[in-house]
Amino acid sequence: MLNRFATASLVRKIVHSTSKDLNLINLSKHISSTTLSNVQNATKPIRKHNWNQAVSEAEKIVGYPTSFLSLRWLLSDEIANVALHLRKLVGSNHPLLKTAKNLIYDGRSNMQAWGLIVLLISKAAGHAPHIPDLEEDKSAGVLHSQRALAEVTEMIRTSTLVHQGMVNLQTLDRSGNELAADSELIFGNKIALLGGDYLLGNACLQLAGLRNQDLIGLISSAVRDLAESNFIGDRDDENIALPSDPALKINLTDSKPLDDFENTRDIDMSLIMGHPEREWDFRHTLSSGKLLGKSCQGTLKLAGQSEALQKHGYTFGKHLALAYQASMDLEPFKLQELPLTTTFSLVSAPVLFHLDYDPSLYEEIKKGKKSVTNIDFRKIHKIVADGPGIDETKELQRKHGQIAMDVLNEFPDCDARTALQNIILAMQCL
Repeated sequence: MLNRFATASLVRKIVHSTSKDLNLINLSKHISSTTLSNVQNATKPIRKHNWNQAVSEAEKIVGYPTSFLSLRWLLSDEIANVALHLRKLVGSNHPLLKTAKNLIYDGRSNMQAWGLIVLLISKAAGHAPHIPDLEEDKSAGVLHSQRALAEVTEMIRTSTLVHQGMVNLQTLDRSGNELAADSELIFGNKIALLGGDYLLGNACLQLAGLRNQDLIGLISSAVRDLAESNFIGDRDDENIALPSDPALKINLTDSKPLDDFENTRDIDMSLIMGHPEREWDFRHTLSSGKLLGKSCQGTLKLAGQSEALQKHGYTFGKHLALAYQASMDLEPFKLQELPLTTTFSLVSAPVLFHLDYDPSLYEEIKKGKKSVTNIDFRKIHKIVADGPGIDETKELQRKHGQIAMDVLNEFPDCDARTALQNIILAMQCL
């Protein structure tokens, strides 16, 4: 039987090992002079904004490493042997292996800090006077219910990533054929399906245990949004997202950005698909922005804060998630040349922006209608890297990061707020 405490300790050391510091680039390009003044005057600033360092410093403020909130479930007695089963997938190239690596080892390129964000915004806002003292974790300055919500957020996010580790073994025209030759991939799919379901089930159980009907409705709607994000726009036969055909784009008489939305059925998709920033915002607000935004909103609801401050919490979480997604979209394009067999999202911001600049790129993307394996990703990588999409994505990341930074000014000046500011700044160095 796996020793879960020993394993957690070992994983913690790996995840939090210090990576090489990255010097902060010109702050004037990323934050306003007002925000810069706030950061310079904040308590205990981190001078070198490195992602791992910013997260590690922030974790000290809220009590213990929240990166292991969801791993606490993965290392429980019921499924402690999952790690042993995963070893059977070595050499099979199943996507679940990459997912597991990113979740456990690669602290820089995953968003396992979402529970941490929820706890930091909780501590930055404080709680209303009528909340009983027994509800508060004195050592961390947050409520026990807020810590439980942070775990729920972390588990929902992790369950989504694990589910995305499944691979489609048959296209529609091959459905029903014998799959014996793909036994390793079938096994990997079972682990991804059951592991993701286990985390999501525990998240629902813990959410119900908070006995707050408004909060349950709020987080449940975020899970609904996550599901809906998988049914947007064109997809290949293996259900991998493809960008919209630029030829179908309609000219907009109104250039206003997409308003926040709660019911996707009320949205005219022709006003979104094919318009790079709107399409990107819509996809990722559903897939990540709503969950983090509603979790930040929900944690302030638990603290008895005003609706105005709850709204600020939602805005902060949503735009922080979008800023992070833009940073991740840029990752493949930091390489001079894409390694063989490496792929990236064809609905990432650099690709969508480049399609708007040069619609002829869609001819290459159309080759992936049957399967994205038919696409020359190295060719697309070079074309996009030489175009304007990279700079436009950097501006997109800066915009959402700035909105999140501005919203933080509505919260009291404290260590938790400083830690969130440092995380935003470090995000720009990813």
